[in-house]
Amino acid sequence: MRRWKKIVLILLAALLALGVGGWFSLDKETRGLLKTFPTNRDLLFWSESQRDAAFRAMDRIPLLAKWHTAEPATTPTPLAVGAPLQLDMDVDAYMQTQRRSALLIVQDGKLRLERYGLGFDGSGRWTSFSVAKSFTSTLVGAALRDGAIRSMDDKISDYIVDMKGSAYDDVSVRQLLTMTSGVAWNEDYDDPDSDVARFNNYKPEPGMDALVDYMRKLPRAAPAGTRWHYSTGETNLIGILVIAATGKPLAQYLQEKIWQPVGMEQQATWLLNKTGHEISGCCLQASPRDYARFGQFILDGAQVDGQSIVPEGWLEQATHKQADIGVPGQGYGYQWWTYDDGSFAARGIFGQGILIDPQRALVVVSTGDWPTASGAEYKARREAFYKAVQQAVDQER
Repeated sequence: MRRWKKIVLILLAALLALGVGGWFSLDKETRGLLKTFPTNRDLLFWSESQRDAAFRAMDRIPLLAKWHTAEPATTPTPLAVGAPLQLDMDVDAYMQTQRRSALLIVQDGKLRLERYGLGFDGSGRWTSFSVAKSFTSTLVGAALRDGAIRSMDDKISDYIVDMKGSAYDDVSVRQLLTMTSGVAWNEDYDDPDSDVARFNNYKPEPGMDALVDYMRKLPRAAPAGTRWHYSTGETNLIGILVIAATGKPLAQYLQEKIWQPVGMEQQATWLLNKTGHEISGCCLQASPRDYARFGQFILDGAQVDGQSIVPEGWLEQATHKQADIGVPGQGYGYQWWTYDDGSFAARGIFGQGILIDPQRALVVVSTGDWPTASGAEYKARREAFYKAVQQAVDQER
């Protein structure tokens, strides 16, 4: 009986949020999802089946979130199809064990593998989680090129005035991008009391952005610039900084600088925090093919019509090691995970990823729903797959 009461309450809330006409305008699949989604907004603690449903529909459930939109190009850039890449492994088994919803390989600008799973066919959007961090980083570069951000060494409190007097007061844009602020933060996805679990539900002071109000109360743990520490909250601050500097919502700036000029074929959406700003450390929804287009765009030097949207030399710095993360052969750039062989990657929880390997002209896109948000076993299998793809390319040469 309680279960049916919960379903009725969810449906009533949906009707109030959408209006009766809005409810019936939703497709059958989405109306079905509304019946199964939890009232708890914290996806870190949803069931696997709830995540499978939600990750393809985060921007179709008004009960869960609101979002801004980046519209696609009028004429999308085609993805040329190349010869299938011969991999010395069982790709179907890899898809199943990694619970992949999409796996794309683009090499020399041609699509050489495209597989889908979990009932997803690539015609819709899949959420990115922290892969969005690398998009946000690129928008910082664009804002620098546009002159909206003056210098990587500017203090973030010059742009976000509410951070004055906090532990972030003397932190630079560069330190924020490299996650070397020295400010305390708990990114434990299994801990409901961690910062990453709590900050989205934080109630801010009146008139204050929710994220800014939360972050300005965090204590300092180390001198700025002396240690690397992963913090989604800091990427969210980067987004607030770009919004303040450009005077534009992040999704609008994404549309102007990347989404339409690069020739994306589907709409992208970016979820908002409680005070209406994009959650820039997370939650960009896009099609797998558009993730591949973004990877190719970065591989080609972030250029539109032969002109880079970021300052000269900036992308090279962004995609090479700027901070030591304590893992042999790897590092952290400007919101990119770097490898000593020159390749680099965007990564998100539950198995999202974009690998970019300039040496092999290679882009690998992965989306899915790992059984856990982050696990050593699943990460190791992903890294092994990247190695197998690189070896397959090498064997052709």
